[in-house]
Amino acid sequence: MAFVGGRVLPITGPAIEQGTVVVAAGKIVAVGPVAATVVPPDAERIDATGKVIMPGLVDTHSHVGGGWGGDASSPIQPDVRILDSINVRDAGFRKCRAGGLTTLNIMPGSGHLLSGQTIYAKLRGADTIDDILYRDTDGRILGGMKMANGTNSQKEPPFPGTRSKSAALVRQKFLKALDYRRKLESSGDDDAKRPDRDLEMEGLLDVLDGRTIVHHHAHRADDLLTVLRLRDEFGFKVVLHHASEAWKVAGELAKAQAPCSVIVVDAPGGKIEAMDMSLATGAVLEQAGVPCAFHTDDPVTDSRLFLRTAALAVRAGMSRDKALEALTLAGAKMLDLDGRIGSLEPGKDADLILLSGDPLALRTKVLQTWVEGRKVFDREDPDDRLFAVGGYGASRDQTAHACCTDARMAETR
Repeated sequence: MAFVGGRVLPITGPAIEQGTVVVAAGKIVAVGPVAATVVPPDAERIDATGKVIMPGLVDTHSHVGGGWGGDASSPIQPDVRILDSINVRDAGFRKCRAGGLTTLNIMPGSGHLLSGQTIYAKLRGADTIDDILYRDTDGRILGGMKMANGTNSQKEPPFPGTRSKSAALVRQKFLKALDYRRKLESSGDDDAKRPDRDLEMEGLLDVLDGRTIVHHHAHRADDLLTVLRLRDEFGFKVVLHHASEAWKVAGELAKAQAPCSVIVVDAPGGKIEAMDMSLATGAVLEQAGVPCAFHTDDPVTDSRLFLRTAALAVRAGMSRDKALEALTLAGAKMLDLDGRIGSLEPGKDADLILLSGDPLALRTKVLQTWVEGRKVFDREDPDDRLFAVGGYGASRDQTAHACCTDARMAETR
């Protein structure tokens, strides 16, 4: 199929005022001006005149699906997998697609120093969790490891009561994982010498060996720098999440080339660590040269309003190009998925959205969301529209709570 005549925002290059995006077999095969882009004669043409076409949005930090991670037994639980508790029929997924989101990093919460393994989810229509998982070429499920510091993980024992104890517990656990690795290596092929399989240690070795990225909740400037000390000590890859006070230490973050996934809210409230949150964080990080993406932390902010995040950041001084990149390609890079998603380029997955106008304009609406060349949201569909505009029943899965989408009910009114 070919989306023809719209204003195309490829992210990796300048806008194409009258552009074409050609899709085949779930991939983008051509992007360019209408006059210079060949559309196969048998292709289905979708008239995008007057509309904006851009990549599907990438949310680097979401909690949709009702998943729970670690329990109260320990502050560090790397064996826990969020995929074992996600309900793919949760209404939150439909609201995400209504907001133009096509890829999520679905996380356990931040009430632990380490609360478990995240998943990278592609928002296809789904009957089972397997339908939305990203996998590598070997079939391995792709995701990260959720960690946190600050006040969230400070509780009664066995949880830490101070920031210093929090860091000490993390160090001790990583040292134990290094010892486990040494035992595995020294045992060679001798099964009798191999230590018993330990799922916690396996999860930590995935982090220490660079197979898994740490997605680390941290708000205060001192907490952000503590994470970087741990990163340098143990050599793992990390993305700093929330980063409310990143603007205070932007120079240090730039030197460390520490990517930040930032939440942008205009009324932080409720968390004392976020009291110095600034709408200008994206602008400050951009000026310092720090990689910056945005996230929703849904349900903290609504996935349907994700475009608003970029608009607020631009209002506070971030450049338009970097703000749009922060919704798409920057997040894809932080998930190591930028070879597949995040921009409109030949060879990438055909994840794209059609907008009614400029993505930063207040009145702009997501008209359609496409994942791998399949339409997964259409605002003209009354059932989809309910999830876009809210209203009674929009967050419920039961048909009884979405009666206003039933044509037979409408006929009786």
